[in-house]
Amino acid sequence: MRIIDGVTECPTEAKGAVLAIGNFDGVHRGHRVVINNAIEAARLLKAPSGVMIFEPHPREYFKPGEPQFRLTPLDEKLRAFETMGLDFAIVVPFDASFAELDYREFSDRVLVADLQVRHIIVGYDFFYGKGRRGSPATLIDAGRSQGFGVTVIEPVAEQGEAFSSTAIRLKLARGDVAGAAHDLGRNWRISGKVVGGAKRGTGLGYPTANVPMPKGTVLGHGIYAVRAEVDGVAHHAAAYLGTRPTFDDGKPVLEVFLLDFDGDLYGKTMSVEFVGFVRDDRKFDSAEHLIAQMHRDVARARELLA
Repeated sequence: MRIIDGVTECPTEAKGAVLAIGNFDGVHRGHRVVINNAIEAARLLKAPSGVMIFEPHPREYFKPGEPQFRLTPLDEKLRAFETMGLDFAIVVPFDASFAELDYREFSDRVLVADLQVRHIIVGYDFFYGKGRRGSPATLIDAGRSQGFGVTVIEPVAEQGEAFSSTAIRLKLARGDVAGAAHDLGRNWRISGKVVGGAKRGTGLGYPTANVPMPKGTVLGHGIYAVRAEVDGVAHHAAAYLGTRPTFDDGKPVLEVFLLDFDGDLYGKTMSVEFVGFVRDDRKFDSAEHLIAQMHRDVARARELLA
C-alpha cells in the first residue's frame, strides 16, 4: 500500500480511484464496512482503491490544549488499512489552510481537480469543510454535477447498537476491554517505551515494566490479562492500571508483569494488547493481603489468556 502525503501532488496511479473518506479512529467494524465497500467498488470499476484520512485529527487541531483519546495512532491505522488490501492511503495535513476550506472547494479542488475521483464512499455521519457545512447530501449533489459517484453507508449495528469510536472509548473507560474488542474486531492495544518506576512490584515478588499510557487515553482502573510484545516476541502478562491506593494513591501508571519471564526491559518499546478484565482496583489493609490477591490475579490472567 502506498502512503501519499497530501493531495496537491497526487501520483497518477491514485487518480480516478474509489476513495473512502473519514477519520476512521479505531478502524472498527463499522469503518471496515465503509472501507470494504470502497475495495469492492474499485474491483467492479477496475479502479484503484484508497482511503483519505486527516492528520492531526480535526478535534486535535481545533482543541490543541485538550487531550484527545485516540484509539489508533497513525502508524497502527495505516497498518490496518494495508492488511485490508487498499492500494493507497492519502494522509491530508489538517492545518489552518485546510480548516478554512469551504465544502464546495473541497469537492471542486481536492476531489475533482487534484484526485479526479471516480467514486466516493463515506459513512452517514461524515461532515466536511469549514464549519462542517458539508454533509453526505452535499457530497451526493457535488457528485451528480461533477461526474463522480457517491455511496453513503448507513450505521452498522449489531443487536441494535451501532459500532462507533465513541462507544468503544466509553467501554474502555469502564474497563470493558472484551466489549471494545468485539466492536473493534480485534483486541485494543497501546504501545510505549518502558520507563523506570518505584520498583515496588519487585519487592512484592512481581517485577513490572512501567509503560506510559498515550496522552488522553481513558481506561478503567484495575487488573487486566494482556499480551505484551517486546522485540517481536509476545508474552502472556498481567497488567495493572491505577493509583496504587494501598501505598501512595498517586498518579495512574500502567504496570505490566510478564509471566514466566526474566530479563531487563527498561528503555524498550512494549506493545500491550488488552485481552480481558480481571478485577477493579481497590485498597488493601496490608501488603500481605495485596500479595495474596496478586497471586489470584495472575492465576485468573493465565486462565483468560489460555
